[in-house]
Amino acid sequence: MVVALFALTAGIERARRKSKGASALSLLQIVAGHEIGIRPSDIADLQEVHPSLITRQVRELEEAGFVNVAADLADARSCRVTLTAAGANELRRLRQVGLDRFALFVADWEPQEVRTLTALLEKLERSKAATSASGQRATGRRWARQSA
Repeated sequence: MVVALFALTAGIERARRKSKGASALSLLQIVAGHEIGIRPSDIADLQEVHPSLITRQVRELEEAGFVNVAADLADARSCRVTLTAAGANELRRLRQVGLDRFALFVADWEPQEVRTLTALLEKLERSKAATSASGQRATGRRWARQSA
């Protein structure tokens, strides 16, 4: 199971880094989640990439009219990135492209299988968040017992 999850997440990460649409979607989603705007350095931290990559991506999205970049009033050395109406429309479009692509992946699945996958992924995310919040570290012993 862990190998399958790592393969899946690695494939998603490769697509995000290689595809302009995927990287734009990722960046637009982050910006959309911050109504007062977000600093490019904070975006880089969230995406775990070098800040220069975010600077280039933000500049491209600004030129396309999808984001506004304005001076950060609290920190004159930085700026804040906010979503424009055109950016919100592009975010919706890119999300639909992703949904359409996912629909191709599960086209031959039963509806209940898709619901089960969704429920299990949501449960996994909640467990991951709870473990992260409590500062617990996995030891691997539990997996060894369950695999036997």
